[in-house]
Amino acid sequence: MHRTIFDTPVVNTVLRGFSLTVLKLTGWKVSGQLPPHGRRCVMIAAPHTSNWDLPYMLMVAFTLRLNVYWMGKEQIFKPPFRSVMMWLGGIPVRRESANNVVAASVTALRDADGPLQLVVTPEGTRSKARYWKTGFYYIALGAQVPVVMAFMDYERKISGLGPVFEPTGDIEADMVAIKTFYAPFKGKNPDQF
Repeated sequence: MHRTIFDTPVVNTVLRGFSLTVLKLTGWKVSGQLPPHGRRCVMIAAPHTSNWDLPYMLMVAFTLRLNVYWMGKEQIFKPPFRSVMMWLGGIPVRRESANNVVAASVTALRDADGPLQLVVTPEGTRSKARYWKTGFYYIALGAQVPVVMAFMDYERKISGLGPVFEPTGDIEADMVAIKTFYAPFKGKNPDQF
């Protein structure tokens, strides 16, 4: 995986302090912690209803000392922002074509030397989505890593890491359990979740 802001020592430390300050001043609380067996995992980031989710997610990641990579639509990686978005942990994804994102992600998680938390938004968009995409599930299953359920609740101003979910292979039952966990959370635009 490419170098990111999370493995840039001095910048990481400064941005952690900045993140703690901004979250406190804006009234946000951060809860949870990465479990010991979550050094390599897939993180669900939901609900995803606003562009503000990215900066808040990055601040929460700094606060919790995570090493996140996140998937985003290829359009936000256009020059001149591409290198910045990549440094922030971004991985461009072409949503309109099948391009083995799941297989590449499984390989990246398996081959990672250090900690790697891959953040995926199952809605796949900030707009209202009827169905969640299941790529995150198959990445976790294929890489044999847990799913950490990360959340952001704008109504209560709390964000963090929820329980760890181990995929069983029964995707229908597992998706019901996962969606049940996320049901009470409100995104910035709650009508889109």
